Amino acid sequence: MNRRHLLNSLTGLAMGALVTPEIAQAAGQMAAGSAQGLDWSLAFADLDADAPPTPMQRTSGTCPQGLAGSLYRNGPGRFRRPGGSATHWFDGDGLMRAFRIRGGEASLTARFVDTAKRRADSAAQAVVTPGFGTAPGPGAVIGTNDDVNAANISVLPMGEDLWALWEAGSPTVMSAGDLSTRGVKTLRPDLAHMPFLAHPRAEPDGDIWSLGVLGDRAVVWRLGRDGTLLSAEVIDLPCASYVHDFSATERRLVIVLQPMIQDHPGLPYIDGFAWKPKEPTRILVIDKADLGSRRIYELPAFFAFHFGSAWAERDGTIRFDACVSEDASFATRGARELLKGVWTPAPPPALALITLSPGGQARLERSPVVGEFPRNDPALSGWPRTLTIHATADNGGPLFHGLATHNWRTGQSDAFDFGPAHMVEETVFTPRPGGAGELDGWLLAPSVNLAARATELHVFDARHVADGPLCTWRAPLALPVSLHGAFVAA
Repeated sequence: MNRRHLLNSLTGLAMGALVTPEIAQAAGQMAAGSAQGLDWSLAFADLDADAPPTPMQRTSGTCPQGLAGSLYRNGPGRFRRPGGSATHWFDGDGLMRAFRIRGGEASLTARFVDTAKRRADSAAQAVVTPGFGTAPGPGAVIGTNDDVNAANISVLPMGEDLWALWEAGSPTVMSAGDLSTRGVKTLRPDLAHMPFLAHPRAEPDGDIWSLGVLGDRAVVWRLGRDGTLLSAEVIDLPCASYVHDFSATERRLVIVLQPMIQDHPGLPYIDGFAWKPKEPTRILVIDKADLGSRRIYELPAFFAFHFGSAWAERDGTIRFDACVSEDASFATRGARELLKGVWTPAPPPALALITLSPGGQARLERSPVVGEFPRNDPALSGWPRTLTIHATADNGGPLFHGLATHNWRTGQSDAFDFGPAHMVEETVFTPRPGGAGELDGWLLAPSVNLAARATELHVFDARHVADGPLCTWRAPLALPVSLHGAFVAA
């Protein structure tokens, strides 16, 4: 942990402006973590090779009866090579993890996605392939989007397969059994290598929607539950915005076009965008049955990576949650600093509710809750709901240290904070067999335990988060922190 950098940053702030309560608290928490010997850079360290199936030790509690299956998670796993390294967190080699829960016990497997990018960088013994925030190096060969596809953001279970997802290239197919890579998925020959977002939206009946954004145009993908392509239509967008995620109701797609605008194409990808806070955030609502039927709403500028599932009320009002920031500085600067071992305190994203009225008005209501990685009960995707699952933190270090559910009807949160020793990843919900009602089931929350230098998996009762984990397992190794995942019940 670079404490000198922190102290210098805080000194400069104190001289030039008021130190905000958030930054003062972060400084205290970071100093406390350092005093405890915690090294948060462990969460961004390289894994040099695949991790074979390894039993995890149960350190507390008992696995709930009825909980069985596999939690698959994807995220960057290796950033550095002798001849040159990635310079952005989002550009590490894709690493698929599988937490298997069987008979009340758990095991962990991790395997790198065998991409053209990883093969080229391994052969060069340097990260020469460009990416989201890493510039091309000597000898980089770029023929299609999939030559730079790291397959490192998310995972979509598809029968006996997994699709490792990026956001500017094709899905990469892997075996759900042994995590071996089967190759790039071409959904239609004339649309080979087209973008397919890392955050598709699945309807309760199984149909899957995704986008492939190319400047001010996008492919709207619609798939069946088995991955069969049902349709692919190109639409025009009001602007060339950075789109990482979108939302959907039962009948409509909801695309948030924030004022992070692509000024020019180029590599690295994010350097072609400019933050334009004087422009509005535009929200494009499209009818799923007629992509030409659309409406645009406007809100003051904000930045968000992730959105919750949207729903429509009886009068046509659309609501959805978002984790909003004042600007795009984490994407452009913060995620680069993390790989250097530097964290600059900054206001964290806030959980917010966006309302689109039938009359054309839009409203954004920020809550006082720190929130990121919003999830919900998948049985209610596109339908009215009350609760949001999310990661949370006290801003005492990079990323997140806890998890919570937030009730939009009451404004209350049910949260658990692990403290600075844990880097908590996205939480995934799985229903209890025979359960009924929203969030009748469990939350699966992996973390990197900095004190134990180990990856852990925690199970919570989704309706009683503040009570703490029902069960915790610990692996005999620490994997880099991951981004997104999905659970498949056995």
